[in-house]
Amino acid sequence: MTRTAICPGSFDPLTNGHVAIIERALRLFERVVIAVSVNIRKQPLFTMEERAALIRQSFPSETRIEVAELSGLLAEWARARGAVAIVKGLRAASDFEYELQMAQMNRHLNPELDTLFLPTEAAGSYVSSSLVKEVAALGGDVSALVPAHVHAALHERLARPPRPPREGRS
Repeated sequence: MTRTAICPGSFDPLTNGHVAIIERALRLFERVVIAVSVNIRKQPLFTMEERAALIRQSFPSETRIEVAELSGLLAEWARARGAVAIVKGLRAASDFEYELQMAQMNRHLNPELDTLFLPTEAAGSYVSSSLVKEVAALGGDVSALVPAHVHAALHERLARPPRPPREGRS
């Protein structure tokens, strides 16, 4: 039996923090489905299709990843894919209260579904997709916070030439 986990999020845009959580999920599960969702409280910069394509570009040879658009309730969506867990990254203690409520509701809707919380790396704990978009829109250097192809897509979408990384960074 293949143990499948779901990594849900809006991924607008995908950050290095997201990539790290997905890579860690791949160490724990045989298959990871990345569920690209709509956050109705936010105006997206990229379409669902664009976000899915950027995620696929981040894992070009990883056959254990599926990227799909989430529609409907996550608990039911996960059941339909045979998932046993949802994997969520937590940046700070403030994320926990909201994510715990979501985990409990998902468990109520699907008692076979567990939620696994993974703390993000300390160095990137301040990074959110919203903050990355805001800084990039104002011309700031976000090259160390997102994969290179996401950095290029951000600057193309925002019609700004990408700033070269500062000295000493790759």
